[in-house]
Amino acid sequence: MRRFVLIAIPYLWLLALFLVPFLIVLKISLSDIALSRPPYAPQLDLAAGWEGLKSFFSELDFENFTFLTTDDLYWKAYLSSLKIAAISTALTLCVGYPVAYAMARAPEEWRPTLLMLVILPFWTSFLIRVYSWMGILSNEGVLNQVLLWLGIIDTPLQIMNTTTAVYIGVVYTYLPFMILPIYSALEKLDGSLLEAAEDLGCSRLEAFWLVTWPLSRNGIIAGCFLVFIPTLGEFVIPSLLGGSDTLMIGKVLWEEFFSNRDWPVASAVAVVLLLILIIPIILFQRNEQKQREAEG
Repeated sequence: MRRFVLIAIPYLWLLALFLVPFLIVLKISLSDIALSRPPYAPQLDLAAGWEGLKSFFSELDFENFTFLTTDDLYWKAYLSSLKIAAISTALTLCVGYPVAYAMARAPEEWRPTLLMLVILPFWTSFLIRVYSWMGILSNEGVLNQVLLWLGIIDTPLQIMNTTTAVYIGVVYTYLPFMILPIYSALEKLDGSLLEAAEDLGCSRLEAFWLVTWPLSRNGIIAGCFLVFIPTLGEFVIPSLLGGSDTLMIGKVLWEEFFSNRDWPVASAVAVVLLLILIIPIILFQRNEQKQREAEG
């Protein structure tokens, strides 16, 4: 009985907080826009009995999903989000791997302090941290003022309201999600393997590529998934740092819900986004399962 309760708790959690909301969004995506509250039809009326239930299901259709294929805005937003998420993940890996490697190579008494410094930004509100970058990257911001004072530039750089600002914001925000799994993998690395590789004639660089990099691959994969998945649906960073020219599906989703009040189309956009995210989530889960089997 205790085993059943332990297994049932996470499934009930997923049922209440994922499956039920997803079914609600899926139902709205199959509805039509209406001047009512809520702004979609049909509405399920249980008091009408079986006839009302049949009428309800008969009015559902896939017109909103068909509409997504006819409007260039949506598939361009999906492609742009995939591009920004992929490039941001690559940039985060380029920055995060050396940091994680240096932390794993640091003396053991320094590692908890370095780990705390990586986690420290989470103590501050996510929104405040993004707003701080607006003050740094704006034309009158700290970065331009320093560059002008040093004489490196003559006129302020236009960084705000560009894709570059979005990349900076994403890399800064999600960098800990890349560092922590890679650090966890590198910390477990047996140093004698590197010594053995060097004794067999490998240089330090060759030993890194032949030993360290392959053994840290699980941490790299986990970190990439942890950065790519939330970046794909990111809304706050492109809205505050990217401006109106940055096209991402999270912004389109928000505008459909709150500006256009077209809940059915917005729900269809959300369902397609979720289906896209399922692929890396399944791959991530399989990678985690293989990692646990290897450790076991």
